Amino acid sequence: MNFSERLKTIQQRIDFASRRGGQSRPVVIIAATKGRSAGTVKGSCLAGIKHIGENRVQEAQKKFESIEKLPHVTKRFIGTLQSNKVNKCIDLFDTIDSVDSIRLAKKIDKRSKTIGKTTPILLEVNTGKEKQKHGFWPDQVNDMIMCTTLKNINVKGLMTMGPRSKDKKDTRSSFALLRKIKEKINCEIGENQLVDLSMGMSADFEIGIEEGSTMVRIGTALFGPRMTQK
Repeated sequence: MNFSERLKTIQQRIDFASRRGGQSRPVVIIAATKGRSAGTVKGSCLAGIKHIGENRVQEAQKKFESIEKLPHVTKRFIGTLQSNKVNKCIDLFDTIDSVDSIRLAKKIDKRSKTIGKTTPILLEVNTGKEKQKHGFWPDQVNDMIMCTTLKNINVKGLMTMGPRSKDKKDTRSSFALLRKIKEKINCEIGENQLVDLSMGMSADFEIGIEEGSTMVRIGTALFGPRMTQK
């Protein structure tokens, strides 16, 4: 099965999951391209992918040169962002989808103000309170709300990763919790409501969509297994 066929199959699965979940808006496919070549990234964009998700700033810089003449492609940072990479990340990416602390949000806000732009972000929530993962804990709602008050970032929504257990019930609970946190925040902030939920990857994106995900991060299901791990 080639890339276009995989993409078509995934879109069909998304459509079915959207119907099951009563999803009222299109679900964005973010191609997770960690460890993929620049040629693979460009080929996926030419085949119809409009959102590229990269985990590493340095690796992404080389790949994005291959798609710089494709203005319809949104470049999304989806990995753990180190403080010393904030400036470069803001310059390189259109949005940062994995802001895991108020401290990081403030750094992005400060840099954005310096260069005269507003940076769209998603807040990463560690819904399972797993120590090996990054993100706001579910009870840190006040900190998340505080991020929405920063003037030079635009908090568009929330992101989470499914639990390491891979149990479908645990996964569904994790995704449902993120949706509830979004609803709670929106009740508090009034204007500039959060609209996006990024939850679901190759193994669990259908559950994510059934629970309200508006974005799914797909790597292996689109590209097949990576030959080498980076």
